[in-house]
Amino acid sequence: MRTDPSASAPGATGAPTAPHAADPAHPTPHPADPRHPTPHATDPAHPTPHPAPHTPPHPTKSPPQPTALPARQHLPVQAAGVPVLDVTVPVHNEERDLEPCVRRLHEHLARTFPYGFRITIADNASTDSTPLIAAALAGDLSEVRAFRLEEKGRGRALRTVWSASDAPVLAYMDVDLSTDLNALLPLVAPLISGHSDLAIGSRLARSSRVVRGAKREFISRTYNLILRGSLAARFSDAQCGFKAIRRDVAQRLLPMVEDSGWFFDTEMLVLAERAGLRIHEVPVDWVDDPASTVHIVSTAMDDLKGVWRVGRALAVGALPLDRLSRPFGDDPRDRQLPGVPGGLARQLVGFCVVGALSTLFYLALYALARTAMNPQLANATALLVSAVANTSANRRLTFGVRGRDRAVRHQAQGLAVFAIGLALTSGSLAALDAAHAHAAHSTEVAVLVAANLAATVLRFLLFRAWVFPDRANAPGGATSPAAVTPETASSHPHPKGDAR
Repeated sequence: MRTDPSASAPGATGAPTAPHAADPAHPTPHPADPRHPTPHATDPAHPTPHPAPHTPPHPTKSPPQPTALPARQHLPVQAAGVPVLDVTVPVHNEERDLEPCVRRLHEHLARTFPYGFRITIADNASTDSTPLIAAALAGDLSEVRAFRLEEKGRGRALRTVWSASDAPVLAYMDVDLSTDLNALLPLVAPLISGHSDLAIGSRLARSSRVVRGAKREFISRTYNLILRGSLAARFSDAQCGFKAIRRDVAQRLLPMVEDSGWFFDTEMLVLAERAGLRIHEVPVDWVDDPASTVHIVSTAMDDLKGVWRVGRALAVGALPLDRLSRPFGDDPRDRQLPGVPGGLARQLVGFCVVGALSTLFYLALYALARTAMNPQLANATALLVSAVANTSANRRLTFGVRGRDRAVRHQAQGLAVFAIGLALTSGSLAALDAAHAHAAHSTEVAVLVAANLAATVLRFLLFRAWVFPDRANAPGGATSPAAVTPETASSHPHPKGDAR
């Protein structure tokens, strides 16, 4: 990589910060182990301190491992040569798009970003001319460096580059620049100001403007619905290729993220959210790249496997999330409070028990009502009564909500869920009647049992993500005092221009 160490920062408009410049005598390093890279060499005349990618397990002074991250603070102005922002662009065989996209990104940052910046091209084992183009860009633009990995995987590339970077704010974006670059400064501003720990672009926010096909839209929304239902995720868009993280958070978080492919983003966000870290969302304008080489089916299968793995690890408490908590920024919904369920595993057990009893209750009501009503009316009556009882039981036993606060609202939402179940079971009966006009009573019951099993799965997802999403309420419906601290209102003032 050839750069001029004395070059000033074109991106430092309004700030005297120069970008990090690598020594022209030293080419782009080739790490032997992609998970533990060697930082890029810098000009010996102007050394830039690079933190070790991984803290040794037994340092010389052997200080105790901190149990929480320090309180967030506004990032200070960096010394000359150290950028505030390091934007990683992972690429694999992108010889056609790499140069115009990197030059466009560089021009935008140089024109609009008020701090020093760096663009890192992370080449994932490309077999075309991508490495040569990356090296040429690094030689032509002082704020660009190239990094070569011999293994594929977006997650592996981000972990490698972010672990070796000295910039306090780390970001990445897809090489096709599908996201409008005007969202970049709002993305990283909350991290610079100390307001947030991570920031993501969202294509599913109300004010986002997205141009893409119906197939990708359906897959994206379905995937995020699965995350909300199975992992209780509260962020809206896990897979948008437009994210940023503070380096102090990344140093603790990245060793816990196992995936090295496309699920890397989701796993990182779920763990950060469960640890109580603040995730800032930015609505983006996004145009789909029709030439995208992402294999949707295989990626979706890998993502579902990752959801199962992370959900199981969270259920058994296998992850040391206490290392990520902030003193004033932790999420009270994940605290252990009297009378509040512990998590997904306990809720699943409680819901299954309540569901089994509700099904028996429903079948008994249906058999009783069937003696005096037609099948459709008997089904609707039995389902309505059992739905009210089911909502009350799940409210109290599964999700730990007590008292009368919002009880009417919960029942109304439960009835909405009941309407979906009614449509599913009634549709099953209608289909049976169309296939066999005079089906036996036992056949009706068998069809209803199968339809109710499907409705039960859907009911749990809707209860967890919509009806009872907030687990921070103590008994009686009052918010726990632990959820509010005096420091939250005054610990960190927001500078002018802080993104909300």
